[in-house]
Amino acid sequence: MKFSCDKYVLQQAAASAARAAAAKSPIPTLEGLLIEAGASVRITGYDLKKAIYTTIDADIPEPGSVLIGARLFCEMLRRMPDGIVTVEAENGTVSVKCGKAAFNLVGLSADDYPDLPVVEAENGVSLPQDLLKKMINECSFAVSTNESRPVYMGTLFEIENNVLTMVSVDGYRLAIRREEVKGGTEGMHFIIPGSALLDVERLCGDSDEEVLLNVGTKHTSFTIGGTVVISRKLEGDFLNYKKSLPENFRYTVKALREDLLGATDRVSLVVDEKMKSPVRLVFGDQRIDFFCNTPLGKAGDVCPCEGEGGDTEIGFNDRYLRDALRAAPVKELEVCINTGSSPCVIRAADGSDGFTYMILPVRLKAGE
Repeated sequence: MKFSCDKYVLQQAAASAARAAAAKSPIPTLEGLLIEAGASVRITGYDLKKAIYTTIDADIPEPGSVLIGARLFCEMLRRMPDGIVTVEAENGTVSVKCGKAAFNLVGLSADDYPDLPVVEAENGVSLPQDLLKKMINECSFAVSTNESRPVYMGTLFEIENNVLTMVSVDGYRLAIRREEVKGGTEGMHFIIPGSALLDVERLCGDSDEEVLLNVGTKHTSFTIGGTVVISRKLEGDFLNYKKSLPENFRYTVKALREDLLGATDRVSLVVDEKMKSPVRLVFGDQRIDFFCNTPLGKAGDVCPCEGEGGDTEIGFNDRYLRDALRAAPVKELEVCINTGSSPCVIRAADGSDGFTYMILPVRLKAGE
């Protein structure tokens, strides 16, 4: 095998595929990248749960394939000078040259690499890269990291009436994001691991070029330009999020997102992480008072708002509140509350249903 291409193009392709290569595995081949040169060069990373492969153009005088360690190959390319890089594999040795820099690395047989899952292309959904990137970013903050409940370590995808709904939940907060899409089968629902979605988010650009999402029996695939991400689906019963959201609220106030976020950022400076001190909000008339009292000190601030909250006091984990406010994709928000021990719902003030965030309160103690 022998091929030549621009170093930067090869470096980007290898870095993308390496996201799916195993960092450490009892199966050495899973720590490598499969490089196949034919009509073009295809680089694949696969850890048996997730696969990423990307295709690039190159000058290929000798077709072939080889398996090479992902970490070393990517680091080597990163440190090489800019220019045309030549990769040649023969008799178990891979030589990589660019300018005056040259490496000889040990390669493995491509025959030992596992076959990738096949994803049926019957249930295709397409949406722009920039939109999918935003949806993942504005929903993924609520994905659980608790391995005892693996189904919540992913995001639920639902398609109804040409609308894609993404739902993430971690037991303390809930994030819902909706947008219209093209294609798909009505009533389709599946769960994609959060780690795979973060890779998809990184690979998506700020363009309106379409991403194709195909849904198979056990796997899904995202085609993003010349790169494909294949992920297994998570199995299990996901939260019935529609029943979890309160239907009515005693108080609803409107406030600017930047005002809410600014007040949260300021008072949370004295949050004591060891004591898990909450931020206390008092919803008054045309104002929301923010307080925080910790062993480090006291902080207070005021956020102006429209509406009246009956002087309801609610405590929040500052990080959970800040994550939701940062992710909210509009300038003006509606904050909906019932009591100090009931969930708080944040949504768009203009009545649109593109996103809904719910945060569970923290029980306040005397003196906080």
